[in-house]
Amino acid sequence: MHFVFGDYVLDPQRRELTLRSQVVTVGPQVFDLLLHLVMNRHRVVSKDDLLQAVWDGRIVSESTITSHINAVRKAVGDSGEEQRLVRTIARKGFRFVGDVTEGETGQTGPSDGSAVTEEPAGDVLEKPAAPALPNKPSIAVLAFQNLSGDPEQDYFADGVVEDIITALSRLRWLFVIARNSSFTYKGRSVDVREIGQELGVRYVLEGSLRKSGNKVRITGQLIDATSATHLWAERFEGTLDDIFELQDQIAESVVGAIAPQLEQAEIERAKRKPTERLDAYDYYLRGTAKLHSGTREALDGALPLFYKAIELDPEFASAHGMAAWCHFWRKVNGWMTDRPREIAEGIRLARLAVELGRDDTVALTRGGHALAHLSGDLDGGIALLDRAVLLNPNHAPAWFLGGALRALRGETDAAIAHLTHASRLSPLDPEMFRMQVGIALAHFFAGRPDPASTWAEKALGNLPSLLPAVALLAASHALAGRMDNAKQAMQRLRALDPSLRVSNLDEWLPIYRPSDLERFADGLRLAGLPE
Repeated sequence: MHFVFGDYVLDPQRRELTLRSQVVTVGPQVFDLLLHLVMNRHRVVSKDDLLQAVWDGRIVSESTITSHINAVRKAVGDSGEEQRLVRTIARKGFRFVGDVTEGETGQTGPSDGSAVTEEPAGDVLEKPAAPALPNKPSIAVLAFQNLSGDPEQDYFADGVVEDIITALSRLRWLFVIARNSSFTYKGRSVDVREIGQELGVRYVLEGSLRKSGNKVRITGQLIDATSATHLWAERFEGTLDDIFELQDQIAESVVGAIAPQLEQAEIERAKRKPTERLDAYDYYLRGTAKLHSGTREALDGALPLFYKAIELDPEFASAHGMAAWCHFWRKVNGWMTDRPREIAEGIRLARLAVELGRDDTVALTRGGHALAHLSGDLDGGIALLDRAVLLNPNHAPAWFLGGALRALRGETDAAIAHLTHASRLSPLDPEMFRMQVGIALAHFFAGRPDPASTWAEKALGNLPSLLPAVALLAASHALAGRMDNAKQAMQRLRALDPSLRVSNLDEWLPIYRPSDLERFADGLRLAGLPE
C-alpha cells in the first residue's frame, strides 16, 4: 500500500517519499511523522500520539516536535505560513489535510506505459542518498585525534568527546549526530564537506588531545561543513587531578564557547536568506540577533519578528519567551507607553512560553525571567530558571538571568556565583552587560557600594542606555559619599527616564527585601531623585 497526494508518493514498505519519481531525502523520524499523519488524516493527531508513534513514548521538547513538523512541511512543499497539507490545530495537535489516494505497492512507476528496467543485482551497493539538512542548526563532533603518542590514551580522548556530544545534545535548538555515527570517521582522512553531506549536518567540530604526565591540552575547531570555512578555534588546558571532573570542565568549556558561535553563524545564515522565504525559525533568529544589542531601536525591531515567528508557528515556545522578554526589557528601561497593557501582554506571552516549553531551555529562561519581573513572582521565576539550568547546564543566559533574580531576592552571594559562572561559560557573550549589571546589583544589596559602582560602570561601557546600571551608579556613588559623581549619574538617569521617582521604585524593579528597597531609595534620594 502506498499513498499519493499531488505529485508525491509515500511508500511505507520502501520507506520512500518521491516527487515525480525522484526520491525526496528525509530523516527516519521525519518519514515516520509524515506517515503517521497521512495514515491518521481523518483526525487530529495529538502531541502525545506523536510521541508514542515517532519517539516510542520518549519525552522530547516542544521545539523538537516543531522542528520535525517543519521538516515534514518542507519535504512535501508546504510551510508553516501556508499549511496546505499539514495544519496546526492550536492546543490540539496536527492534521494532514491534503487529498490522498491509496494504491498497491509496485504501481508507483511511470504512468505513461513506458517500461521500467530493473538493474541487475550485484555485489556493489548503491550509496544511500545524503540526508537533508535539518530545519535547525546541526553538528557532528568527530573523534579527537590522540597526540599523546600512547594509543592507550584513546579512551580519554573519546571520553571527552562523548561528554561534549552529551552536553551539546542538551541544547534543544541544536541537532546533534550521535556518537556512533560521528566516530565512524575516526582515524580516517575525510574532507569535512563530505562528512557534512554524509551525515546531513551544517557544522563539524574536530580537535586533538595531548596528555603529558599530569597535564592535558585540548584544541578544538568549529567548521562550516557546507563551505569548509573555519568559524572558531580554541585551546583548553588542565590537570588530571580528577579525570572525570576535568572531562566535565573541558566539555563545559567547549560547549560554552561554541554555542554562541553556532547561534551567531545561524543568525548570519538567516540574514542572507531572501526575506520572502523566511520561516518561523528564521524570524526568531533575526529577532534574537537584535535583542542581543539591548538598544531601544534594536528592541523595536526585534519584537515584531518574534510575533511573526509566533504567527507562523503558534506553539513556538522560545519565540513566545523572547517576545515576553522584549516587554520586560521595555519595562526595565522605562520605554513602555501603555504600561498596564504591555505588562499584561508580557505576562500572557511568558505564561505561554513556559506552558508550551516545559522542556525548552530558552523558553523557560526568557519566559521565566520576564514573568518574575512583570508579575513580581521572584520565587516562581527562580524555579523556572533553575529548571532551565537543569535541562542545559551550559546555557549561559539561564545562569546570568537566574543570578539577576537572586540578586533582587537578596541572595547576593548565590547571585554573584551564578553570574560569575555565566561569564565563564560565555566570556565573549554579546549580552555581557546583563551579567555586569547583575553583579553590580548583588554587590549593592550586599552593602558594597564601591564594587557595585565599578560593575555598573563596566555595564554602561557596553550599553550606555542601560537604566538599572545608571541608577545603581548614582545610588552607589551617593552612599559612598562621592556626591559629584552621584549627581552626574543622576543627570543621566533623569534624561533616560524622567518619570522615575523614589515613590515608584517598587513598581520598577521587584526588589524582595524591604531593607534592599530602602537602601536603593536612600542612595537615589541622596543623589537627587525626586520623591
